[in-house]
Amino acid sequence: MAKIIWITYWRSNVAMPTHKLAALGARLRAERLKRDMPQAEFAARLDISIPTLHKMESGDPGVQVGYWMIALEVLDRAKEVDILLAGQSVSDESAPASRKRASKKNRK
Repeated sequence: MAKIIWITYWRSNVAMPTHKLAALGARLRAERLKRDMPQAEFAARLDISIPTLHKMESGDPGVQVGYWMIALEVLDRAKEVDILLAGQSVSDESAPASRKRASKKNRK
């Protein structure tokens, strides 16, 4: 069974399905690795710290939604938010990558 955490936001309790956030973070990581981009480079492009990027890739519910929007822009996937908000279906084409790290050749 999926783990659920409860968060309080503006005096209302909201169920937060952690497995969905973890899956979203895994897809973000897969997209980064597909582009062979190290965490430091991707974090710099998002103008965030590496620990914040790690939280995003781990599915931490405390990460600001603005960071997610910037990440989608950098990955050229922001149009999918428009589709989602328009009520159309978004395909889940990207499964988590089997790679553990970006290659060292692109590190500076």
